[in-house]
Amino acid sequence: MVSTSNIMRIVLLGPPGSGKGTQAALLRDQLGLAHVSTGVLLREAVEQQTELGKKAKSFMDAGDLVPDDLVLGLIEERLGQPDVARGFILDGYPRNLAQAEALDAVLERIGQPVDIAVSVTVNESEIVDRLSRRAIEEGRSDDTEAVIRNRLRVYAEQTAPVAGHYAKRGQLREVDGMGSVDEVNKRMRDMLDG
Repeated sequence: MVSTSNIMRIVLLGPPGSGKGTQAALLRDQLGLAHVSTGVLLREAVEQQTELGKKAKSFMDAGDLVPDDLVLGLIEERLGQPDVARGFILDGYPRNLAQAEALDAVLERIGQPVDIAVSVTVNESEIVDRLSRRAIEEGRSDDTEAVIRNRLRVYAEQTAPVAGHYAKRGQLREVDGMGSVDEVNKRMRDMLDG
């Protein structure tokens, strides 16, 4: 059981289109937790031309994935900032078991272990509908149904097992991601309030 009055360190899991980013932003505002998004961290580090940012940019410019150790370095750097004292919501990481294990080691070393992992569950047809609508609204012609279904397949193979990692540790909770943003947020808050 996690009390929202205490420090909370949350890993937010869910497939693309599950609404994790939206829920992370809401929880950040509602609970006063830092929202730590790996995508934002990478963009900011590159923009600010930090040492890690310069290294990450060379991979990004080549179209390669930024290596895990660099991403983990950015996360560790971010978790050392003052606004993280009340806790954090980690969004977009870990994406596979190796990253989950490496993250555990870093968080243990800095004395900020994960309290809870929340998996937002949404059925595949709803995700395809959501991402297809988003592709049209944002003019993203590359997000075809075939591409979306491939992203979901990759998620199922690589990222979904991360939920099992947290389940074995007794830290996993699932939240139904179907319905309106407010409905999902209420379920999330009720679950966190225990």
